[in-house]
Amino acid sequence: MNNTQITDVFFDLDHTLWDFEKNSALTFKKIFELNEIEVETDYFLKHYKPINLSYWKQYRQGEVNKEDLRYGRLNDTFKAMNLSVSDDLIYRLSEDYIQHLTSFNFLFEDTVTVLDYLQARYNLHIITNGFEEVQSSKLEGANIMHYFKTITNSEQAGVKKPHRDIFNFALKQARTEVHKSVMIGDDFEADILGAKSVGFEVIYFNVNANANAENVPQINKLIDIKNFL
Repeated sequence: MNNTQITDVFFDLDHTLWDFEKNSALTFKKIFELNEIEVETDYFLKHYKPINLSYWKQYRQGEVNKEDLRYGRLNDTFKAMNLSVSDDLIYRLSEDYIQHLTSFNFLFEDTVTVLDYLQARYNLHIITNGFEEVQSSKLEGANIMHYFKTITNSEQAGVKKPHRDIFNFALKQARTEVHKSVMIGDDFEADILGAKSVGFEVIYFNVNANANAENVPQINKLIDIKNFL
C-alpha cells in the first residue's frame, strides 16, 4: 500500500471501532430484565447471532427493509429456541433494543489511541450500513464523534456497502479522491471488496481470523494500523 499519497482514512463503525458484540449482549440482558423475560442471554445470543447476520446480508442486498430486519431477527430467534412470544412483545423488544443499545458504548482496544494518532495525520471519516439515528448515538455516546469530518450511512447514500455508490457518495462528502483514500473495516465483502471495486486502498480488520481473505493488507488489532499509516 502506498501510504505517501493517503490523505483520508475511512472506517467502518460496528465490529471495527464500536464493539457491537459486547454492547449488544449487554443490551439484550438489560431489556430482558426490563420486560421480565427469563431467558439466558448467552443461550439467546447463540441462536440470535447467525440469524442476525443472515438478516443483515438480506438487508444489504435489498431483500428486507429495516422493519423486517428488526422484527424478523427476534421472531426467528425465539422460534429457533421453541419459545412462544407474542408479536406485541417482539415489537416492544425491538424498540427497546434500539432505545437502549447506545447506553453501552464499549470500543475495541486501542480505538482512541489509534484515532488520536491518525487524526494528527489524516482526515478521518465513517462509512456505515447501520441506521442513521443509531450510528450517530453510538459515536456520541462513545465520545468519538469529534474525530470524524464526515459520517456516511446507507440511508443517506440510498445504497449499502458493498455497492460502489455508497463509497463514491462518501468520497464526494469528504471532498477527496479515491487514490488518496483508504478503507478500514471488518467485513470482507462489504468493506474490503466494496471499497476495492471503487479503487480505494484497503486494510482488512481480520478480527475473526478469516482464512479466506484475499491477499490484502490485514490487521488483527487496531494498534497495528500504525504499521501501514
